[in-house]
Amino acid sequence: MALVNVTDAAADRIKALLDKEGKAESHALRMKVVGGGCSGLQYQLVFDESEKDTDASIAAGGVRVVVDEKSALYLAGSTLDFEDSLMATGFKIENPNASSTCGCGESFSA
Repeated sequence: MALVNVTDAAADRIKALLDKEGKAESHALRMKVVGGGCSGLQYQLVFDESEKDTDASIAAGGVRVVVDEKSALYLAGSTLDFEDSLMATGFKIENPNASSTCGCGESFSA
């Protein structure tokens, strides 16, 4: 099992965004956990052209997702999805390590 599972919808959206910015060949999506938010920890998604030796790299649907060593502890077994509906549009992270999440789903505690 991969450190982080990336759904087809998420991979398609990542690819579309990278293509739009002309970064498809040079960048990956970095998933990171940082301190903050109403529950103590929050997710951060950014495009990054650098990859460290200690980063985990996940290939899915023609894109790369990288996770740093510290964040991997919180993200192990998570699923990155993309939702596009009338009620919500954006990336969604289902994290089995989160003991609680805030109402908006932007932050969590572990």
